[in-house]
Amino acid sequence: MLVIIIDLVPIIIGMPKGLKQTSSVVAIGFGVDETAANTFTQGSVDLNLSPLDREVFVVLAVNLDPFTPDMVAGDDTKVESSLTTTSQDRVANLSNANCLAASGNFIKNDGATSSAFQSLGSETPPATLEYIGIIATNDFFIQVGGTNNATSKGMDGKLYGYRAVADADIYAALVQSEVLSA
Repeated sequence: MLVIIIDLVPIIIGMPKGLKQTSSVVAIGFGVDETAANTFTQGSVDLNLSPLDREVFVVLAVNLDPFTPDMVAGDDTKVESSLTTTSQDRVANLSNANCLAASGNFIKNDGATSSAFQSLGSETPPATLEYIGIIATNDFFIQVGGTNNATSKGMDGKLYGYRAVADADIYAALVQSEVLSA
C-alpha cells in the first residue's frame, strides 16, 4: 500500500516592505469623456492622501472599460485609454513606467468587411504579485483618446487598493521616483 502525504501550505502574500496597511480594500470608480470627437482628454482623481502622515495608495488591480468605437465605412476606428500615476500628454501604454493599466477597443474596416477587437493589459494581476503599483502623490490620472470616430467617446473604470503609511525613507523614495519619472 502506497500513502502519499501532501502538505498544503497556503501562500500568504504579505505587505510590501516599509508599509503599514491603514484601510481595508476599497474600489474607486472613475470616468472621463473626450471634450470633442477624436480628442485626447485627461482627467484626474484625487485620493485625498495625507503627505504629512506619509500616506500612499497600494494598487491591487485596475479595470478600464473604454467605449466602443463608431463603425465608419472604410475607416479604422479606435478608443484607447490608460491610467497613470503622473499627468500625460497622450494615452499611455504599458511601456511607460507610470502607466498602471491600458486598454483599447478597435474596429478594422476596409469598406467591405469589418472586425472588432480589444487590447488590454492584465486587469487583475497574477496571484503571486503583492500589488501592481504604489501611488505616492495625491492623485492619479486617466486618459482617453479616439481615432476616426463620428462622436466623442470616453472610458469608465475602477481602481482597487488600500491606503498605507510608509516609513519616512520609503515614502521619500516613492514620491521622488514618481515625480522625477513624470
